[in-house]
Amino acid sequence: MALRVALGQFNACVGDITGNVAKMRDFYAKGIETGADLVIFPEMAICGYPPEDLLLKTHFFEDNMQAVEQMAKDCSEKTLIVGFAEATENRHFNSLAVLDKGTIKRIYRKMILPNYGVFDERRYFRSGSGSATVRINGHAVILTICEDIWHVEWMDEFIGETYRKDLIVNISASPFHVGKIGQRKDVLSRCAKYFNCPVAYCNLIGGQDELVFDGRSMFLDAKGTVTCQANAFEEDLLIADVDSTLGDKVCPVNSDKASINPIRGIDHVSEIYQALVLGTRDYVLKNGFSKVVIGLSGGIDSSLTAAIAVDALGAESVVGVTMPSKFNSPETIRDAAKVAKKLGIEFHIIPIKTVLDEFNSTLKCVGDWSDAGIAYENLQARIRGTILMSLSNQFSYLVLTTGNKSETAVGYCTLYGDTAGGFAVIKDVPKMMVYKLARYANWMHGQAIIPTSVLKRAPSAELKDGQMDTDSLPDYDLLDKILKGCIEEDKSAQKLIEEGLPKDIVSQVIRMVDLNEYKRRQSPPGVKITPKAFGKDRRMPITNCYISR
Repeated sequence: MALRVALGQFNACVGDITGNVAKMRDFYAKGIETGADLVIFPEMAICGYPPEDLLLKTHFFEDNMQAVEQMAKDCSEKTLIVGFAEATENRHFNSLAVLDKGTIKRIYRKMILPNYGVFDERRYFRSGSGSATVRINGHAVILTICEDIWHVEWMDEFIGETYRKDLIVNISASPFHVGKIGQRKDVLSRCAKYFNCPVAYCNLIGGQDELVFDGRSMFLDAKGTVTCQANAFEEDLLIADVDSTLGDKVCPVNSDKASINPIRGIDHVSEIYQALVLGTRDYVLKNGFSKVVIGLSGGIDSSLTAAIAVDALGAESVVGVTMPSKFNSPETIRDAAKVAKKLGIEFHIIPIKTVLDEFNSTLKCVGDWSDAGIAYENLQARIRGTILMSLSNQFSYLVLTTGNKSETAVGYCTLYGDTAGGFAVIKDVPKMMVYKLARYANWMHGQAIIPTSVLKRAPSAELKDGQMDTDSLPDYDLLDKILKGCIEEDKSAQKLIEEGLPKDIVSQVIRMVDLNEYKRRQSPPGVKITPKAFGKDRRMPITNCYISR
């Protein structure tokens, strides 16, 4: 007899236990309507992931357990698996509960605690122990949580000589980065083939601070083939029949989600754009904002940020402001207005020449002040930052900053100027990817919402006459190659040089990266889309005398 299983990937909000439980009840009801025998929810579904230092509060665990017990009573018709934070005897666990007939039938505690990249689980949790097998409607189900399933040899030793394995369940809170879905598929496929057993994988979706969870829950048959996959970056209910009497077949109930191999042919530009949209939407709305404001310069970065904001929140929730000085060309001012008009957003022009002159005049009381140096250039950025933050303060807008990863890495930004704001949408997006995303936005909208002139214009901060980014930086294609090597791949300068990159430029770039940690530490959070983003992924000391070689 087949076991009908429903995977409820939903958008959990950290700390909103009541809201998360309400969503799960709705998904549970939909699953029961389809005849599901078992409804599965993601890792830490009760409290959201990652709850970080909320896990240092005793009452937080008490609220988790009360929610689990209430769910058991309210959802007693069929079996339910749900992730939560558990405390027992002064020990804390990342756990799942199997709820059946109004009671907690079994609790499984995560064994393998990740402690790398964005994960800090050993700070909060102990590894579990005990049985990972439970019988559901006569089927032998193996329970795992996220990282557990990445270690099949350990699983084999832990599970032991279990005579029968009808289904391996993995509940997960696996954040997105480019290429992650392929890694997941390989891990899950290896597990299915190793144990000759179907796998049901249920993942979170939604934005949480810098992380985005992309969902894409899936079923795999005993041969390791993905038989069906839930939608990416949106809530979804994926249902399949697991039949051990038919050679461990997995038959999708949602026929529209069946696919021979839904992992192939992934468009990375498309998935990055979706991640940025979801991450922006959730950060804004979950933090209680209804509108955002963006400094529109007429350049590629601010234009892309505005497009993402509109796709995330709607044009009525986005305000664009251009703040020209005497150094801004008529072309960039016109392009800022064009972008605003194409997107249909509220738009304001606030010239800063008079303010800049007043600041400059005031600062001249300090004898060595000069309007010919970098401090004067940065003053313009700081005036713009002050205007945007003042609008934020007056109208309760969230300021979206527009700096990309390439600029952030080398400190080509002004502290308290263009770094001022609440959320940095493209903070982890390299410059060359910015152009790809801009073209994708135009394609997706069916028109050039980002004008061709913006795409073709040489990048410039326009803080002095004739200024170009390349006055201070290498060409962005070369810069991005160096940055990927030294930041995401932790390669030494010598290794990059041996790979054919120019020695003098490699040394210059790495030195700039090292010197600008203090700026990055004071910049707002932004969506993680690469394997190693600034922030939790890469934690370097600000005071640091080590010279990278």
